[in-house]
Amino acid sequence: MGFSSVDTIWVLLGAALVFFMQSGFTMVEVGLTRNKNTGNLVMKNLMDFCIGSLAFWFVGFGIMFGGDGSLFGAFDFFVQGNYDGKFGAFPGYAFLIFQTVFCGTSATIISGAMAERTKFSAYCIYSLLMSMIVYPVSGHWIWGRGWLWELGFHDFAGSTAVHMAGGVAAIVGAKILGARIGKYDAKGNSRAIPGHSLSLAALGVFILWFAWFGFNGCSTVSATGDDTLASMSKIMVTTNLAAAAGALACMCLTWLAYGRPDVSMTLNGALGGLVGITAGCDAVTPAGAVAIGLISGIILYYGIEFVDKKLRIDDPVGAFGVHGICGAVGTVLTGVFAIDGGLFYGGGFNMVLIQALGSLSVAVWVAAAMGMVYLVIDNTIGLRVSPSEEIMGLDIEEHGIASDYPGFLADGGHSAVVGGAPAGHAPDYADAQPVARGESPARSGVKLTKVEIITRPEKFAELKIALHAAGITGMTVTKVMGCGVQRGISEYYRGVEVAANMLPKICIEIVVAKVPVRAVIDAAKKVLHTGRIGDGKIFVYDVENAVKVRTGEEGYDALQYTN
Repeated sequence: MGFSSVDTIWVLLGAALVFFMQSGFTMVEVGLTRNKNTGNLVMKNLMDFCIGSLAFWFVGFGIMFGGDGSLFGAFDFFVQGNYDGKFGAFPGYAFLIFQTVFCGTSATIISGAMAERTKFSAYCIYSLLMSMIVYPVSGHWIWGRGWLWELGFHDFAGSTAVHMAGGVAAIVGAKILGARIGKYDAKGNSRAIPGHSLSLAALGVFILWFAWFGFNGCSTVSATGDDTLASMSKIMVTTNLAAAAGALACMCLTWLAYGRPDVSMTLNGALGGLVGITAGCDAVTPAGAVAIGLISGIILYYGIEFVDKKLRIDDPVGAFGVHGICGAVGTVLTGVFAIDGGLFYGGGFNMVLIQALGSLSVAVWVAAAMGMVYLVIDNTIGLRVSPSEEIMGLDIEEHGIASDYPGFLADGGHSAVVGGAPAGHAPDYADAQPVARGESPARSGVKLTKVEIITRPEKFAELKIALHAAGITGMTVTKVMGCGVQRGISEYYRGVEVAANMLPKICIEIVVAKVPVRAVIDAAKKVLHTGRIGDGKIFVYDVENAVKVRTGEEGYDALQYTN
């Protein structure tokens, strides 16, 4: 048969735009996590597409499109069948690359929810199986003329087929994997672990928003005929309106709840609106798209809060809220707002029920299949890195890079004054008694000594407890980079050893007066000593004087609490 040049170019353009979404997902995940894991997330987003491309070509495409069975396509290894013209007026290879990038999108969603504590080797394995088997099976039900297609299930560009599938796989993995260290306190209360770059996260969202015009618009897989041209144009409009409405809904909700508009949640709101409209972007009016976007943004906000604070599942970037929840909600709402057969247009509940059944069926399949994959991996090579590797960061432990930002301090080089409360919180002085102002250090005869401890970040929690037991209630902690005479752990860039091997460390500064210096040193040595290179150093200095700026007190008195 003859191919349409316009249709072929339209499909290939869509493939290029959807591929570009990989960079958007990478930027969002990197921006909303800590910089000590940047290189690891870049590698995961790169390799899930590389592995997924090969796996989908090897067997996934055949499972999804190789036959007309209700549950399964066929084993068409390396796509040997002739698909020219089967799905439109374009070559089979155009359709292959178009579907490959959609498969890659579903697989890459998982990395965000399981970020900062997953082994790279484990990620490669489950990404392979997601792209090769799990995604193609449920994709066949919807787009490969399987049983959901026969029922009339409508998922135009993949709210369920792509996004909800990825979101469900992500939440199951995050549950089995467990939360990041420090995410929840002893009572189960959620603690914020901010990402290191809202700029990168925003860039990622804008890239995804831009590429989504290809994700939805090019899913017509045709650009000929007046009806198709009108549909393409409307799809672009509904896609944009839903994203805008989702962002607006999240912004308003966070403004009301937190007293100020939250940036990261608003960014997620735009993505939630995009995911929500993907199923019905061709079937609803612009007003319907706004409604779907608003509802998606609202449910996204409460969904992320519920997962984090009630279910206590640690999802660093909100992947399940954006893709899992909004994917399912948008699919069901298509049955409400679709012009042809929707509930609000006289179609009754039939389409709503079919849409709900389709989303539920895919969720059950993906959860069961990927849950089994995760458990097998966890009981063989292990899903999660060790606690020390997690604290140090996956960049240095998995890839041998101390920082993705050479020349800058790890995590921004933040400092914190720490008292009797956890780091980052003010000391509790409720039971403290004021100390009368005294004489200068020269007259009081109390010697001041500064103790400076430089060691590994993962030792801080244990060290702080030991120092408090020794009588130390105040300290200053700084995140630094450095190495000793051993030049640190070998770091490589493109296989070549880097000359300066700077490692993330913490510097704890303490000024003591009546607490014996030897007690401080002995407490620190007991906690820090392992006998390995990198245990750290302790420096002791004489302090001539100390002055409290607020009261003018000096010497020993400057170190005490006063009203």
